[in-house]
Amino acid sequence: MKADFKMSQSSPSPLFSSAATLTQSHLPQYSGEESVSEIRKNTAWHIAPNLFSSFKYAWAGVCYAFMTQRNFRIHTAMTAIALSIGLVLHINTLGMAIVALTCALVMVLELLNTALESVVDLTVGQSYHELAKIAKDCAAGAVMISALAALLVAGFIIAPPLVAIVFPF
Repeated sequence: MKADFKMSQSSPSPLFSSAATLTQSHLPQYSGEESVSEIRKNTAWHIAPNLFSSFKYAWAGVCYAFMTQRNFRIHTAMTAIALSIGLVLHINTLGMAIVALTCALVMVLELLNTALESVVDLTVGQSYHELAKIAKDCAAGAVMISALAALLVAGFIIAPPLVAIVFPF
């Protein structure tokens, strides 16, 4: 089964509507007779010129996920709650490190899931394709498994001192 991956050159995708509104004045100046779309294509693959730019782009990705992905916001809130409870309960350094790493793993996988979904949507467009569904479902499954593992880890580390405070014997 082969998918039709045609993308319209005349109408920009809603995801990249801001890129379609770029004018010549927004783009770096190049010599020659290159069109705006040719310049966009050529500059899209350049490496960030410095470390600050790399961090800026990375932070933009995190902000995008936070603003657009409900699950990323939920994972962020749960991470803050788990770390706060751990601090209040005076969990040891190793326990806090393990909780922080497992929560970070969930958030990293959610970012990768968001990136994969965006690439699949860009490739497939508004058509349905079984392989696109499989890719999206598997990425979401990876996030779910990591979230369950983080919940178990936090439960094993945070639950005993929390139970001791709530139900003193």
